[in-house]
Amino acid sequence: MSQKHQTPERPRLLLIGANGQVGWELRRTLAGLGEVVAASLEGEYGPSIDLMDPQSLARLVDEARPDAVINAAAYTAVDRAEQDRDSARRINAEAVGELGVLLAKRAVPVVHYSTDFVFSGTLGRPYTEDDQPDPLNVYGETKLVGERALLDSGARALVFRTSWVYGARGANFLLTMRRLFAERDELRVVDDQIGSPTWSRMLAEMTAQVLYRVLRGELDLDEVGGLYHLTGGGEVSWYGFACAILEACGEGCNLTPIPSSEYPAPAPRPAYSVLDNGRFERTFGLAMPHWRDSLVQCLEELD
Repeated sequence: MSQKHQTPERPRLLLIGANGQVGWELRRTLAGLGEVVAASLEGEYGPSIDLMDPQSLARLVDEARPDAVINAAAYTAVDRAEQDRDSARRINAEAVGELGVLLAKRAVPVVHYSTDFVFSGTLGRPYTEDDQPDPLNVYGETKLVGERALLDSGARALVFRTSWVYGARGANFLLTMRRLFAERDELRVVDDQIGSPTWSRMLAEMTAQVLYRVLRGELDLDEVGGLYHLTGGGEVSWYGFACAILEACGEGCNLTPIPSSEYPAPAPRPAYSVLDNGRFERTFGLAMPHWRDSLVQCLEELD
């Protein structure tokens, strides 16, 4: 078994997927922990990386010589993944497993994000990490394969399953609703899919707090590494989320709740994918705010 990686006074943190909505927040929250090497496909903030190319990933790890890695990259186009299976599998599954093997050899800790879509949504109560996954779509399938490949690789890993991520940038429900409120007088929104909206800022801040303790040696990933659920507190339907956004924005759009059957999509979604954060809270002594509180904070920054 390889020795644990020795963390220097100012560690080098390799952030993969720095241009996504979570990655963008992580660039800021991780800056206080050390030197952030921010890698993305286009290379806006640092080195470029193409997760479709295994050599690109290996080359990046070799050149960055990281003391920790945070993988915020993913193929997240849920509907497109139904037809683009190879790309989704490559980015969400194969590349993640390869990253685990690379970092296991170096004994470098890694944080990775997965999704509530690994579940079918039929359980009727919040899912724990011990519940059996049963994804309904290609996106969920590939994310499940990826998280398992990382955890099986021998890497010192933390996998955070999250859900319904939104924030100040990127393609997400909050920004879409704000745009549509300004363009339309009426909107029909699905009311029979229940989940937990998660502000990308809070996800990044929780990640940074945990990683800080790992790098300082206060947390041993041989003991606390593994799979955790990490989402905004509470639960709501997409319609309820839209109503909360509308109320906060003060727009005059009329919202109508509809069943999923009236809004067909290529990829089926789970009806109830709320995740239980209890294991994360007990292990790290941290709790995510209720989704309503985070929404208010996010909208204040947007306005």
